[in-house]
Amino acid sequence: MTQSLFILTGSGVSAESGLGTFRDTDGLWAKFDWRELATPEAFASKPEQVHAFYNARRAGLKKASPNAAHLALADLERAWLARGGEFLLVTQNVDDLHEQAGSERVVHMHGELKKMRCELCGEVHEAFDEITMDLPCLNCREAGGLRPHIVWFGEMPMEMDLIYDQLEACDLFVAIGTSGTVYPAAGFSQVAKQAGARCLEINLEETDTSPLFDEARKGLASQAVPAWVADMVG
Repeated sequence: MTQSLFILTGSGVSAESGLGTFRDTDGLWAKFDWRELATPEAFASKPEQVHAFYNARRAGLKKASPNAAHLALADLERAWLARGGEFLLVTQNVDDLHEQAGSERVVHMHGELKKMRCELCGEVHEAFDEITMDLPCLNCREAGGLRPHIVWFGEMPMEMDLIYDQLEACDLFVAIGTSGTVYPAAGFSQVAKQAGARCLEINLEETDTSPLFDEARKGLASQAVPAWVADMVG
């Protein structure tokens, strides 16, 4: 049995929970200008507009629940660890649906919607429902420094040293519901492949990186992921 498992999830995993994808024709960046909402420059020039966007997304997340894909991946983690394997789930999603489903070994490379960070002191806290520029930091008590704990365009994704260490050590790399267009995540399959891992893609359709994978399973995440997990855990 494969011992080290690395799973990458993207917005396709959470789409069936009612959370919008980003790069589809009807995704968030087709409806909103990311330059005005998801860059450090946008936050510097129009912080209240940026906060309003993420406050609304945080409110939307309250209405969402894990779907069958999230639940299956949590089951897989428990079964895999019980058998002595290594397991890491890296997600491009900023929602906490993996955690709600019971996953524990999760890395949010693009940040977390339910957290906020103070740019004045650097502390990260659970986010208020509504963040505004006049709210004080829970640590330094200064106002004006709170921002969403989100990786914006032009910023470095989080936990990259850990991610690359695990990619180079994994035996099986699985990409689920990702577009294959956003780097550095789009390059993870190549790193894993070069390190000798077997690579599986689970997605609705082919992506730019599909040719790199040894196996592909097509379908909705809520159907394809539980079926694959059932095969894995017997």
